[in-house]
Amino acid sequence: MINVQFAARPERWATQEAPLRAAFAQAGLNADLRPDHDPADVDYVVYAPNSDLQDFTPYTRCKAVLSLWAGVEKIVGNQTLTMPLCRMVDPGLTAGMVEWVTGHVLRYHLDIDNTIHTQDRWEPKVPPLAEERPVTVLGLGALGQACAQMLATLGFPVTGWSRSEKSIDGITCHHGEAGLRTALTGAEIVVLLLPDTPATENTLNDETLALLPKGARLINPGRGPLIDDNALLAALNSGQVGHATLDVFRVEPLPLDHPYWAHPNVTVTPHIAAETRAITAARVIAENIRRGEAGEPLLHLVDRSLGY
Repeated sequence: MINVQFAARPERWATQEAPLRAAFAQAGLNADLRPDHDPADVDYVVYAPNSDLQDFTPYTRCKAVLSLWAGVEKIVGNQTLTMPLCRMVDPGLTAGMVEWVTGHVLRYHLDIDNTIHTQDRWEPKVPPLAEERPVTVLGLGALGQACAQMLATLGFPVTGWSRSEKSIDGITCHHGEAGLRTALTGAEIVVLLLPDTPATENTLNDETLALLPKGARLINPGRGPLIDDNALLAALNSGQVGHATLDVFRVEPLPLDHPYWAHPNVTVTPHIAAETRAITAARVIAENIRRGEAGEPLLHLVDRSLGY
């Protein structure tokens, strides 16, 4: 019997229990899944970083902690979490992110906000073709790659940037400090999908925002700290950035007195770009437990030195 502890908020248990049990059965796992195991008996922890479990010291036989979240910045520094940690790379989450990003890129590309009229106005404004609209995706992990490839399929010339070197068919890839400058220069739409680490904080700041062509648009479904908020507000006020669609913030929910709410060139969405999907995430969890029991390498293992 494999003892699996579910460590997340009660509402997660309500939506995740049945899919997990079904995925375990499909994978042939004889697993005892529940939220109330004795820590000393636990083999695997299915985990959400906002759960009450923060001290992993009693979990002496735990083989791995399997996160339900794509981001692990809230737990990667936990000194008591010494066992392997796997982040969630969920096909359903990826599909949701691709749809959200593609929708907002097309919204900007087609200038939908300004061309849908609610009054009697006839002002034809024909957008360029996608091939004339350079898009840059910052972050080429699973989500960034999937979004970049979809946008390239639609005909956009897509440039990607990551901290380490990547090679992706159909995407012009850059890396490193000089590569970031190159990736931002000429980008009319920028999508941020980097992880939140000390090395990525304020990737967009006064200096990097100035590299963009005047009036560029920003889309951030990645992490709030990727953007220097004061620098972005200044760029919006000057017209250097034409509009920003922001789904993530340093403080969530976004405080009601934050300038983003009232800014005419900011669209706020409440962290809805992508969500872990219970059925597909359960299959990822089950596969990792199967791998752990078979002595095979775990999927999506977090590199503690990099923070993701």
